[in-house]
Amino acid sequence: MKKLLPWLFLLCALGYTAKSLQAPKNPAAFDVVGFSRLPVLVNGRLKPLDTVARSSLLQLQGRQPVQTPDGRKLSPIEWLLDTCYHAELADTYKTFEVVNPDLLAVFNLKAEDGDANKRFAYTQLKPSFPELDRQAKLANQVDAAVRTSFQRAVVQIYGNLIHYQRLRHALSSPGSADFLGDLLKFQDKVAAGVAAVRAKQAGQTHDEAAAAAMTEIGERFVDMANLSTFLVIPPEAAETDPTAWKPTGAALLETFRSGRVNAAALAYAGLGHAWRQNQAEQFSKLVQLFRSDLEKNFSERLKKCDAEARFNSAQPFYLSMSFYACAFFLGVFSWLAWPDALGRGAFWLIAAAWIISTAGLAARMWLEGRPPVTNLYSSALFVGWGAVGLCLVLEYFFRNAIGSVAAGVIGFSTLLIAHHLSLTGDTLEMMRAVLDSNFWLATHVVVVTSGYSASALAGFLALIYIFRGLFTTTLDKNTADALARMVYGIVCFATLFSFVGTILGGIWADQSWGRFWGWDPKENGALIIVIWNAIILHARWGGMIKQRGLMCLAVGGNIAVGWSWFGTNMLGVGLHSYGFTDSAFLALVSFAISQIAIIALANLPLSKWRSFNRNLRAPLPLHKEDLGNTPSA
Repeated sequence: MKKLLPWLFLLCALGYTAKSLQAPKNPAAFDVVGFSRLPVLVNGRLKPLDTVARSSLLQLQGRQPVQTPDGRKLSPIEWLLDTCYHAELADTYKTFEVVNPDLLAVFNLKAEDGDANKRFAYTQLKPSFPELDRQAKLANQVDAAVRTSFQRAVVQIYGNLIHYQRLRHALSSPGSADFLGDLLKFQDKVAAGVAAVRAKQAGQTHDEAAAAAMTEIGERFVDMANLSTFLVIPPEAAETDPTAWKPTGAALLETFRSGRVNAAALAYAGLGHAWRQNQAEQFSKLVQLFRSDLEKNFSERLKKCDAEARFNSAQPFYLSMSFYACAFFLGVFSWLAWPDALGRGAFWLIAAAWIISTAGLAARMWLEGRPPVTNLYSSALFVGWGAVGLCLVLEYFFRNAIGSVAAGVIGFSTLLIAHHLSLTGDTLEMMRAVLDSNFWLATHVVVVTSGYSASALAGFLALIYIFRGLFTTTLDKNTADALARMVYGIVCFATLFSFVGTILGGIWADQSWGRFWGWDPKENGALIIVIWNAIILHARWGGMIKQRGLMCLAVGGNIAVGWSWFGTNMLGVGLHSYGFTDSAFLALVSFAISQIAIIALANLPLSKWRSFNRNLRAPLPLHKEDLGNTPSA
């Protein structure tokens, strides 16, 4: 039975993966899956409405599922449909996360007024909009780096509410009970108005009532054009210019000039009518017809939208995160019992998770048309991916489950960090002008990020050494030696890649800004990693440190990586600050303190190490270097 366990774990992983790759199905008779694949241009990138729905919910409430007041669970695209076409209903959904107690006081709310996760409905927040607007103006007068937690919360909820308003006005007018009917009447009035204007120019009478009616609905179109940044109306012919796409309101305003309502705007209005009237067959038919019409000019772009929607539903990184967590526990348990069976099972789960992450990274590269690392979110994905790849190599050669445990911790942690980074919006964002270079993104960024991966892996392997030695009796001579060789080899790898990556970054900086080095915080952070790794190697070569000293310095490398990776962005200064907020400041400080505490524990006398105490009583010999009395032994 033990021999079959690794294969059983692998089969379960493959089965779960195959299930996630299945095409999404409509939860009801409405073809919401087809609707979710319709294109929209946002911030210069064409994406499916599915991405807009998912990224919006992550931004507003930190998760994708939505629960209605009557207990129903909605998919992200169903929530978007209600937001666009049934705004008075969507306003009652508790989708706005408000955690700060002072901000709750602004809205005259208590924590128990929301759901279990402190989420509130738009209708609960709306009465206090004047006070929120006043607080937001005050907060915006303060520099972002010195805002209080209350001011940061005000700015965040204010931005979330603006984003929600843009969604409400993206496809129809929220104040209209029958937007399709209004457009059809408007089309008739426009035709009559054009005829009236021409008649007036010919000296005939003008229908002032018709002109007033058109002015009223025209004002609603102006609101839609001004309040929404979602360009859902495609050009009538295939265009590569992003300005050719328009928001619904702007397309409808052109009716006054052309004399006819835009066909795409009418299609979206028809979809809204069918959704509000619960006409599933009509809704699905309109989705199919609209999609067929778009295929004529945008077939290639629609293929990418379809692929992105499938990528969103598969959620490869969430799947990998689950496998990493399971592999971690299998690897730990293998140190206690059934080392061969559980160790191999952990290895296969890590391999499956890594392959899934590789596929996810490749899909992102294809969708974005860029190398794997383009922003802070993708750097978290790549750092974890690179570290886990190195762990697989270590586990293949050493086969002691240490590589699997390290891979489980690093893979899960980096994907968790990536999840929190995704809460700020679309992760496949357009490049800043200075970053718009696939060559340097594929060389400097990939190489230096590989250095991050290796440095972090060395630190986590050192943590395993310290924890096994202090709190278990499993760190025998062979295991300690194996860990020391692993850490030493990985530090060598990290030194090479961090040094070369830093040099390449200087060359890129010289081409972009006319100087090779400017002591920018991010540049300093990269240099700190190079110097720290060099210190580790020189101290080891010079005999100043031995096994435990090597591990202590490797753990210190975690602090260097954390500072260079995140801390420099929190400063909000320099040419390399790419939008990361200071919300993670407490987490970073706590992490650094924890690493310092672990280094202090590692320097306890060997009499306090459970593993070595057991070995001292056992016939197994120890290295002389591990029996010293100094902390660096």
